[in-house]
Amino acid sequence: MGKYRSIWFDVDDTLFDFKQSEINALHNTFIEYKLPEGMAAYHASYRKISNKLWSDLEKGEIGLRELGTERFKRLFLEHELETDAMLFSRSYLGNLGNEAHLMPGAAELCAKLSGYQLAIITNGFGEVQRARIQNSPLSGRFEQLIVSEETGFQKPHPGIFDFAFKTLKLKDKSKVLMVGDSLQSDIQGGVNYGIDTCWFNPMHKKNLTNFVPTYEIHDLLELLDIVEGAKEKS
Repeated sequence: MGKYRSIWFDVDDTLFDFKQSEINALHNTFIEYKLPEGMAAYHASYRKISNKLWSDLEKGEIGLRELGTERFKRLFLEHELETDAMLFSRSYLGNLGNEAHLMPGAAELCAKLSGYQLAIITNGFGEVQRARIQNSPLSGRFEQLIVSEETGFQKPHPGIFDFAFKTLKLKDKSKVLMVGDSLQSDIQGGVNYGIDTCWFNPMHKKNLTNFVPTYEIHDLLELLDIVEGAKEKS
């Protein structure tokens, strides 16, 4: 076993393919509400609205539950639809909880890391994230599922990392590694909290932020080299 003892994972676009999950859940919800043209007509608008609101959430400018309804309220207003945003949001979150599409290598990675303390540290809705993990091959792999809604803090706020540290009964930050795809929430949060970070960057994006991850990987299975101590800092 290498340097690390506790490995914390983000969920969406790290272990789970959120884009596929979102597309399926939105499609099914549009069908429920008799809007079969929904994905073709509204998905681009929805993505733009949702991305803006999630960014606002990370800055602390909007609450999670408000975001859940507000994204559909804005979408329906933009396209002059008379659909109830709150009811639509409730249906969408229910459908999203049933979508458990893993990123390539996620199941194999977590199986091979079974000797480590694994935890989920994710922003999002508690019932959705827990349902997706429960419905996936990763069920039972994690000692703790720590979801922002249940802690009162969103990544990158140090509060959620502090909650994780205490819940997992840890004492040494040098033994912890945060793995995630988001420079703004996962990497910034980890850096600010004083733990090592690993940026999962499968699309080889340029880092245009001031946050420097300890490591960068482009395939999840590359993480095995890091935790076994075989890979130096990037």
